[in-house]
Amino acid sequence: MKYYTVAFEGREAVAVSENGTELYILDGYKDMNALIRSGERPGIPAGKPAVRIGENADGSLTGTGPDGTAVRVIAPIPEPLQDVLCLGINYRAHETEASRFSEEAFGGEKPKAIFFSKRVNRAPGPGDDIPSYQGLVDSLDYETELGVVIGKDAFQVKAEDAADYIFGYTIVNDVSARNLQTAHRQWYFGKSLDGFTPMGPCIMTADETAFPPALRIRCSVNGVPRQDSVTDLLIHGIAEIIETLSAGMTLRAGTVIATGTPSGVGMGLQPPVFLNPGDVVRMEIEGIGVLQNTVR
Repeated sequence: MKYYTVAFEGREAVAVSENGTELYILDGYKDMNALIRSGERPGIPAGKPAVRIGENADGSLTGTGPDGTAVRVIAPIPEPLQDVLCLGINYRAHETEASRFSEEAFGGEKPKAIFFSKRVNRAPGPGDDIPSYQGLVDSLDYETELGVVIGKDAFQVKAEDAADYIFGYTIVNDVSARNLQTAHRQWYFGKSLDGFTPMGPCIMTADETAFPPALRIRCSVNGVPRQDSVTDLLIHGIAEIIETLSAGMTLRAGTVIATGTPSGVGMGLQPPVFLNPGDVVRMEIEGIGVLQNTVR
């Protein structure tokens, strides 16, 4: 199944789909966090009409309900309950390009996983803008990542049990201000500006793919391919990540973990090429769908 959050008539609701084009709005859930925490995995509701959605040129996903109501897909978890937890330098090829960009910031031995977090005021969804913060940010970058959504509170979970705690997977764009990220040593500020966590278009449930997932992950900027890899090439795999983090902290149901980005980010190009207003960033992960956003 695929679960979406949609906006219509001034409110938001959760929807379910099998094919990503016909959505069925679910009753009884305040938001996606409530659905996840309920422990329920509702299917297509009997007798409810479908909302057929399609992609627009700007990457937005919209449709019209049976009563003529305009419906728009937004980020699946617009307001996460906790900061999004992230992995840094978690693909070998990205480790190489990052060290080449700044040995001081990204080089050196890394025997342990690099964890950081992103504060999310509100996550942009498909077709929403990425703010450029001109005057503050001079090196805006993109990072296509597989987002793991925790399905039940996880504390002191062993790696062999980690799959049982996963609700599903989504796409996360770990937008980064490289000048702020490297200047402040800690990455939090450079990763956490408002609008820096586009997410979507849906959460694909964990039972839709094998564990660990080996899904093709791609990104293009203005139609030019930049990233192309597979999600099972992580240095620190999903089971290890969950075991390590949950050893001393509770990962609440609905927590999003961004597992790291493959090579091909802007700072990794020679010379580096960063994002500018008007640039279109299009990300895709096999089975989950497409997340496209424009820099403004």
